[in-house]
Amino acid sequence: MSISAAPDEKLGLEHSESYDESQTSIPEAHRQYLIERHGTNQLDPLPDFNDADPYNWPRRKKWMNLFFIAFHGFMATFTAAAIQSVFEDIAIDLNVSIQDASYLVSLVIAILGVAPFFWGPLADRFGRRPILLVSLVVSLAASIGCAKSPSYSTMGLSRAIAAFAISPAAAIGSGMVQEIFFKHERAFYIGIWTVFVTLGVPVAPLIFGFVALRVGYRWIYWILAITHAVQLLIYFFLGSETRYIRGQENQLPSSYVRSLFRFRRINRTPITLWDFIHPLRLATFPCVVIPTIAYAMVFNVATVLPIIETPQLYVQKFHQNAQEVGLQSAALIVGTLLGEYVGGFCSDRWMRQKRATTPEFRLWLSHFGYALSIAGIAVFLVQLQNAGNSWNITPTVGAGVAFAGNQIVTTVLITYAVDCHSQEATSIGVFITLVRQIWGFIGPFWFPSMLANIGLVGSTGVATALVVGGSMLPTLLSKVVDTIEVYGINIE
Repeated sequence: MSISAAPDEKLGLEHSESYDESQTSIPEAHRQYLIERHGTNQLDPLPDFNDADPYNWPRRKKWMNLFFIAFHGFMATFTAAAIQSVFEDIAIDLNVSIQDASYLVSLVIAILGVAPFFWGPLADRFGRRPILLVSLVVSLAASIGCAKSPSYSTMGLSRAIAAFAISPAAAIGSGMVQEIFFKHERAFYIGIWTVFVTLGVPVAPLIFGFVALRVGYRWIYWILAITHAVQLLIYFFLGSETRYIRGQENQLPSSYVRSLFRFRRINRTPITLWDFIHPLRLATFPCVVIPTIAYAMVFNVATVLPIIETPQLYVQKFHQNAQEVGLQSAALIVGTLLGEYVGGFCSDRWMRQKRATTPEFRLWLSHFGYALSIAGIAVFLVQLQNAGNSWNITPTVGAGVAFAGNQIVTTVLITYAVDCHSQEATSIGVFITLVRQIWGFIGPFWFPSMLANIGLVGSTGVATALVVGGSMLPTLLSKVVDTIEVYGINIE
């Protein structure tokens, strides 16, 4: 082993965050503008001398647009999990098995992963706002189609269209957050977006369990349609375009009314086939693909497993109705919110330490999330076995702990990937969503066989091995490679 100066690109872990915009070289008027706007000119990235730059927006406008994109992402997973507590009702109504009814969720999970490849290039060329508005219009129509579906196949088709339409925000959200907020606050605000996306999963059955029991499960789809209509109106009148290209002429519309109908091509670059598959090249970037695989494994084990199996196992073992199944989600919501405190707020404070010289320093916090995910899913499965036919709260508490671990991992790993390649923030969101959703889609097909063949307790070992082998060890590899780069160790 010899010691030498390691080049930045060693092992393909180069970080593309640009720091070449020197605050000492900007004009005095630009400097004073930044100080007046932000209280300092030491900003990363450095905003333009322009009110149209989203970095220069007033704090209230930033928060409002963050809420719009976060809630839109929430509705993507909320739509997927909307029928999670009513599998039995759908099975009876459409004359299919409970397992077949669960595939209506798996179908949406898969499409949410693939569809952003279509929306991403369009959002890059024409802006985020028109794409999100089209998304809401089509989602509204598809939700009405679900409500009126007379058969299992028709409902599956309508669910597929709804998933395709609602998918953009769940993928381009990371890019939109990066377009509005500075690097030093990125984890906190990406965390808000990710927590909304995560909360869509447990909140849906909590609400719709009550709805299905009282007015029938088809009203779930009518409520989704009404929600999309309200979103459409609010976002049309109050939402702003976050796509901004520095270095070209960017002017604010002359009036509020003009801004509402200002639909134009922002990026004049022609759209090619490569633009639609461009995010796949991130599979060659270790500091993107490693956290993506690690996150997808935790998501599948700590989130998809309890969400998919709870309505089936709780109905079979405890004979619970839709409302009782939905109430189990309360623990998942609490766990998600607690996990976000560590993954977002504490993560940003952690990175302000002087020791935090590289983005990899953030990865230490992910191990806390891995540990909670393993512990939580172990409690969920083991206590479910021990409960027999009498319900108790311990399996639900275990699922809540697993959700807390998942949320820590979600925010830490996505923020790390964006920090490494901030210019690819939108593509990173698309790539991570693809891997996470496809792996989550596959899970419901092998979960039942695993639980039936080796039992609930035996499945704990499989879940633990998946998280350790697919998440913890790859993350440690990232830290080892970072250490090699920082100290210039050349292994020959």
